[in-house]
Amino acid sequence: MLVAGGFGMSERVAWTERTFNFDFPVGVCREIIERLRGTPVRVEELIRSVPADRLTARPGAGWSIQQNVGHLLDLEPLMMTRLDEYDAGAEVLHAADMSNQKTNQAGHNDKPIESILSAFAEARAELVRRLESLAPARFGQTALHPRLNQPMRIVDMMYFQAEHDDYHLARISELNQQFGFSL
Repeated sequence: MLVAGGFGMSERVAWTERTFNFDFPVGVCREIIERLRGTPVRVEELIRSVPADRLTARPGAGWSIQQNVGHLLDLEPLMMTRLDEYDAGAEVLHAADMSNQKTNQAGHNDKPIESILSAFAEARAELVRRLESLAPARFGQTALHPRLNQPMRIVDMMYFQAEHDDYHLARISELNQQFGFSL
């Protein structure tokens, strides 16, 4: 399935249609931690000047900008759960709720964006602290990712999350353009 593209680009690939090759060395873990650390700042930069009515405007049945931001926050507990599973030596990681029930029911559009941003920054900082506390050898530890049906090292899980962050950052940019707001 393709997602409508913007600014003359080719169609976007839906997140659930993406595939991943985790063939990079574990030694890139520091770079990926920096991507994860930077997401809250990047989100804030994208929405800093966007009027509140644009943040909560929904394009048809799709999520608003604010709901996309809330979705990033909603997934932070899954990352922590998966780290707990790696700690416990689990063979299979916890599956994500692909219906996105948490985001759909969270009422993100009814909350102040500042509270969502603050909660996301705090949750992401906790994740980064936990990742930075791991011994280097731990980043190569594997478990099966249930949707992708492939082994995933901790460093791969981090990359997967960073890519998911970027997917929603691109969607936020796309919605800004769609609503006629440029940064």
